[in-house]
Amino acid sequence: MKIEKLSLITLISLSVFIIIGALLNHHSTHKGMVWIPGGEFMMGSDSHLAKANERPAHLVRINGFWMDQTDVTNAQFAAFVKATHYVTTAEQKPDWETLRVQLLPGTPKPSDEQLVPGAMVFVGTKNAVPLDDASQWWRFVPQTNWRHPNGPDSNIIGKEDYPVVQVSHEDAIAYAKWAKKRLPTEAEWEFAARGGLQQADYAWGNELQPGGKRMANTFAGKQFPIVDPQHESLIGTSKVASYPANGYGLYDMTGNAWQWVADWYRADAFVQEAQGAEPINPQGPKDCFDPSHLSSTPVDAPKRVTRGGSFLCDPNFCVSYRPSARRGVDPYNPMSHISFRLAKSD
Repeated sequence: MKIEKLSLITLISLSVFIIIGALLNHHSTHKGMVWIPGGEFMMGSDSHLAKANERPAHLVRINGFWMDQTDVTNAQFAAFVKATHYVTTAEQKPDWETLRVQLLPGTPKPSDEQLVPGAMVFVGTKNAVPLDDASQWWRFVPQTNWRHPNGPDSNIIGKEDYPVVQVSHEDAIAYAKWAKKRLPTEAEWEFAARGGLQQADYAWGNELQPGGKRMANTFAGKQFPIVDPQHESLIGTSKVASYPANGYGLYDMTGNAWQWVADWYRADAFVQEAQGAEPINPQGPKDCFDPSHLSSTPVDAPKRVTRGGSFLCDPNFCVSYRPSARRGVDPYNPMSHISFRLAKSD
């Protein structure tokens, strides 16, 4: 009997160790990620703050998935580049055929001297300017890339835990393949950003700064896009997880840097979704449509969705630090306020 009992106890112990080992291994494959439970939610918004491309709010069902707790950092991206010798979009000479689809018909081809590696950098203004011309505060700066995000004289030394920026959608996909993950869909991103709250204006509730507390890295200047000496050092990305996490334990789903997601962008995507049956794990539209008067590109130019807003969001201009806010961006256009985070289905 003693031998039989010992054998039974040993068998049970082995079973427990096997289960624990499996759980630990499962956890190790999702290090730095948070499990987002599936469910039904109202996607988009009918709030008075919502723009036309966020309307109407409509029911969507999502399966559970894993999501990175923070944006991909400079250190993580550096490890990817070291392992693969990957060269980002900003480090390559622009391809005219890729550029021309984002330009209005008849736009002349730039000279070869102008087609040089580089990226878009926020430069701000000294005075108030009309807010319908982004060229007032953005500049294409040669030799700008993820290692030098604000121009060739800048660097990321000491900013290893900051979100990597100046990465295109193509760069994000390349990193995702290496990491054996994927970009989240737009629906997954919004479900996760809401943190379990239904139709709240912000990821933490309906008050922008509850109790006067800043909940995200948004524009620190007095008036966008003015950069004055008093606030200049405060305008830019901050270390990931510098602000409170949302209800799912995710950091910086609001502000700091916009995040690429998988979907193509259509301004009327939610109108189309709301007209059919309740979408289950929607993958987004199959083409692009952006008739915005702020866009200087053809209405059908290829664009991918970015979400979350950035350090440039300001109540006077870009109120995009909300879970439902969305915009379309040229997938080959890296910028100093765009990053990404990844998801995984199992």
